[in-house]
Amino acid sequence: QVQLVESGGGLVQPGGSLRLSCTAYGFTLDNYAIGWFRQAPGKEREFVASINWIGSRTYYTDSVKGRFSISRDNAKNTLYLQMNSLNPEDTAVYYCAPGPGAYALRSGDTGDFDAWGQGTLVTVSS
Repeated sequence: QVQLVESGGGLVQPGGSLRLSCTAYGFTLDNYAIGWFRQAPGKEREFVASINWIGSRTYYTDSVKGRFSISRDNAKNTLYLQMNSLNPEDTAVYYCAPGPGAYALRSGDTGDFDAWGQGTLVTVSS
């Protein structure tokens, strides 16, 4: 059974840091580009960052450039998102999803993937 499990979220003060993880079960991540998405309360899910299958190419939405860093460990079948200098606008549920390419994930193209996990909640508040 294909499953993605996100973890690492929590409550953090503005300016703080968190590291999110996404582990895949039932399939091998290193066959895919993969990305992070987030959904804030009352808003649609949006692209955050993506990485190609080998980890040599990354993309970020403008609002997180210079603050967030996406990486992957294919040996552990796990994706990471290091988030620094967090601000209240980063508050959201964060999800991961594979796709046909890191560039395509920027527009939300996840190909045939439709097994979204529960996500992990990040709350930035003082």
